[in-house]
Amino acid sequence: MSIRVCSGAELLDLVEAVRSAYLDAFAAPPWDEGEPEADAFAARLVTNVGRPGFTAALAVEGQRVDRSYAQAAAALGPEHTHAWLCGALKIDELALRPSAQGTGLGARLLDAVTQGCPEGRAWLLTLQPSARAMSFYRHLGWYQATHPCADGDGLVVFVGPRYPARHLTVQPL
Repeated sequence: MSIRVCSGAELLDLVEAVRSAYLDAFAAPPWDEGEPEADAFAARLVTNVGRPGFTAALAVEGQRVDRSYAQAAAALGPEHTHAWLCGALKIDELALRPSAQGTGLGARLLDAVTQGCPEGRAWLLTLQPSARAMSFYRHLGWYQATHPCADGDGLVVFVGPRYPARHLTVQPL
Protein backbone atom coordinates (compact mmCIF):
# COMPACT_ATOMS: atom_id res chain seq x y z
CA MET A 1 0.00 0.00 0.00
CA SER A 2 1.37 3.42 -0.93
CA ILE A 3 0.52 6.99 0.05
CA ARG A 4 -0.44 9.21 -2.86
CA VAL A 5 -0.56 12.98 -2.28
CA CYS A 6 -2.61 14.65 -4.97
CA SER A 7 -4.00 18.02 -5.91
CA GLY A 8 -7.65 18.77 -6.39
CA ALA A 9 -7.63 18.16 -10.13
CA GLU A 10 -6.09 14.70 -9.69
CA LEU A 11 -8.64 13.82 -7.03
CA LEU A 12 -11.60 14.48 -9.32
CA ASP A 13 -10.87 11.21 -11.10
CA LEU A 14 -11.06 9.36 -7.76
CA VAL A 15 -14.21 10.87 -6.25
CA GLU A 16 -16.21 7.64 -6.41
CA ALA A 17 -13.39 5.60 -4.84
CA VAL A 18 -12.98 8.19 -2.05
CA ARG A 19 -16.76 8.21 -1.53
CA SER A 20 -16.70 4.43 -1.17
CA ALA A 21 -13.91 4.59 1.44
CA TYR A 22 -15.83 7.32 3.29
CA LEU A 23 -18.93 5.13 3.39
CA ASP A 24 -16.97 2.13 4.68
CA ALA A 25 -15.21 4.21 7.34
CA PHE A 26 -18.25 6.09 8.67
CA ALA A 27 -21.06 3.52 8.38
CA ALA A 28 -20.55 2.11 11.88
CA PRO A 29 -21.27 3.83 15.22
CA PRO A 30 -20.78 6.46 16.43
CA TRP A 31 -21.20 8.02 12.97
CA ASP A 32 -23.89 5.74 11.48
CA GLU A 33 -23.64 7.49 8.11
CA GLY A 34 -25.19 6.03 4.99
CA GLU A 35 -25.61 6.70 1.30
CA PRO A 36 -27.07 10.23 1.68
CA GLU A 37 -24.13 11.37 3.83
CA ALA A 38 -21.63 9.74 1.45
CA ASP A 39 -23.30 11.52 -1.47
CA ALA A 40 -23.12 14.84 0.40
CA PHE A 41 -19.42 14.21 1.18
CA ALA A 42 -18.69 13.51 -2.50
CA ALA A 43 -20.48 16.73 -3.51
CA ARG A 44 -18.46 18.71 -0.92
CA LEU A 45 -15.28 17.09 -2.18
CA VAL A 46 -15.97 18.18 -5.76
CA THR A 47 -16.43 21.75 -4.49
CA ASN A 48 -13.49 21.67 -2.07
CA VAL A 49 -10.93 20.52 -4.65
CA GLY A 50 -11.16 23.99 -6.19
CA ARG A 51 -10.03 25.72 -3.00
CA PRO A 52 -6.51 27.20 -3.10
CA GLY A 53 -4.02 24.87 -1.43
CA PHE A 54 -6.34 21.87 -1.39
CA THR A 55 -4.33 18.69 -0.95
CA ALA A 56 -5.35 15.12 -0.31
CA ALA A 57 -3.38 12.09 0.82
CA LEU A 58 -4.78 8.72 -0.15
CA ALA A 59 -3.70 5.23 0.73
CA VAL A 60 -3.77 3.38 -2.57
CA GLU A 61 -3.56 -0.32 -3.24
CA GLY A 62 -3.81 -0.87 -6.97
CA GLN A 63 -6.65 1.47 -7.93
CA ARG A 64 -8.55 1.14 -4.63
CA VAL A 65 -8.59 4.13 -2.30
CA ASP A 66 -8.41 3.15 1.16
CA ARG A 67 -17.09 17.54 9.29
CA SER A 68 -18.57 21.37 11.54
CA TYR A 69 -16.84 24.70 11.72
CA ALA A 70 -19.74 26.50 13.42
CA GLN A 71 -19.70 24.09 16.36
CA ALA A 72 -15.93 24.38 16.65
CA ALA A 73 -16.16 28.17 16.64
CA ALA A 74 -18.85 28.14 19.31
CA ALA A 75 -16.71 25.90 21.52
CA LEU A 76 -13.48 27.87 21.03
CA GLY A 77 -14.94 31.38 21.09
CA PRO A 78 -14.25 34.11 18.54
CA GLU A 79 -10.70 34.99 19.66
CA HIS A 80 -9.32 31.44 19.58
CA THR A 81 -11.27 30.58 16.43
CA HIS A 82 -9.65 33.46 14.58
CA ALA A 83 -6.16 32.92 16.01
CA TRP A 84 -6.05 29.12 15.87
CA LEU A 85 -8.22 28.03 12.94
CA CYS A 86 -8.25 30.79 10.33
CA GLY A 87 -5.47 30.25 7.83
CA ALA A 88 -4.46 26.90 9.31
CA LEU A 89 -4.62 23.59 7.46
CA LYS A 90 -7.89 21.83 8.28
CA ILE A 91 -7.94 18.06 8.01
CA ASP A 92 -11.45 17.61 6.67
CA GLU A 93 -11.74 13.83 6.84
CA LEU A 94 -9.49 10.96 7.81
CA ALA A 95 -11.25 7.82 6.75
CA LEU A 96 -9.84 4.31 6.87
CA ARG A 97 -11.59 1.14 5.89
CA PRO A 98 -11.96 -1.10 8.95
CA SER A 99 -9.41 -3.53 7.52
CA ALA A 100 -6.75 -0.76 7.47
CA GLN A 101 -7.34 0.49 11.02
CA GLY A 102 -4.58 -0.26 13.50
CA THR A 103 -1.93 -0.66 10.80
CA GLY A 104 -0.22 2.73 11.11
CA LEU A 105 -1.77 3.88 7.86
CA GLY A 106 -3.79 6.68 9.51
CA ALA A 107 -0.62 8.13 11.06
CA ARG A 108 1.14 7.98 7.68
CA LEU A 109 -1.76 9.75 5.96
CA LEU A 110 -1.84 12.52 8.58
CA ASP A 111 1.92 12.94 8.30
CA ALA A 112 1.77 13.14 4.49
CA VAL A 113 -0.87 15.88 4.58
CA THR A 114 0.59 17.94 7.45
CA GLN A 115 4.29 17.65 6.66
CA GLY A 116 4.45 20.87 4.69
CA CYS A 117 1.85 22.95 6.49
CA PRO A 118 3.17 26.39 7.44
CA GLU A 119 4.39 26.63 11.04
CA GLY A 120 2.81 23.26 11.82
CA ARG A 121 -0.64 24.88 11.94
CA ALA A 122 -3.06 21.98 11.34
CA TRP A 123 -6.35 21.13 13.00
CA LEU A 124 -9.20 18.66 12.73
CA LEU A 125 -12.58 17.74 14.17
CA THR A 126 -13.76 14.41 15.49
CA LEU A 127 -16.79 13.15 17.38
CA GLN A 128 -16.42 12.88 21.14
CA PRO A 129 -18.28 9.54 21.28
CA SER A 130 -15.52 7.98 19.17
CA ALA A 131 -13.13 6.98 21.95
CA ARG A 132 -10.93 5.18 19.40
CA ALA A 133 -10.47 8.31 17.27
CA MET A 134 -9.87 10.49 20.34
CA SER A 135 -7.24 8.06 21.60
CA PHE A 136 -5.63 7.82 18.15
CA TYR A 137 -5.14 11.59 17.82
CA ARG A 138 -3.81 11.92 21.37
CA HIS A 139 -1.40 9.03 20.75
CA LEU A 140 -0.02 10.91 17.73
CA GLY A 141 0.55 14.03 19.84
CA TRP A 142 -2.48 16.04 18.76
CA TYR A 143 -3.87 18.37 21.45
CA GLN A 144 -7.55 18.48 22.31
CA ALA A 145 -8.57 22.15 22.12
CA THR A 146 -12.29 21.92 22.98
CA HIS A 147 -14.28 19.99 25.54
CA PRO A 148 -17.91 19.31 24.66
CA CYS A 149 -20.63 19.03 27.24
CA ALA A 150 -20.56 16.34 29.89
CA ASP A 151 -23.20 14.24 28.12
CA GLY A 152 -20.38 12.87 25.95
CA ASP A 153 -21.82 14.16 22.70
CA GLY A 154 -20.51 16.68 20.21
CA LEU A 155 -17.48 17.61 18.17
CA VAL A 156 -13.95 17.99 19.47
CA VAL A 157 -11.25 20.20 17.92
CA PHE A 158 -7.68 18.89 17.92
CA VAL A 159 -4.65 20.97 16.94
CA GLY A 160 -1.57 19.31 15.49
CA PRO A 161 1.50 18.20 17.42
CA ARG A 162 3.65 21.01 15.95
CA TYR A 163 0.97 23.69 16.32
CA PRO A 164 2.49 26.81 17.94
CA ALA A 165 -0.52 27.40 20.25
CA ARG A 166 -0.83 23.74 21.33
CA HIS A 167 0.38 24.44 24.86
CA LEU A 168 -2.36 27.04 25.34
CA THR A 169 -5.04 24.37 25.11
CA VAL A 170 -6.61 23.19 28.35
CA GLN A 171 -6.26 19.41 28.43
CA PRO A 172 -8.97 17.17 29.89
CA LEU A 173 -8.59 16.05 33.49
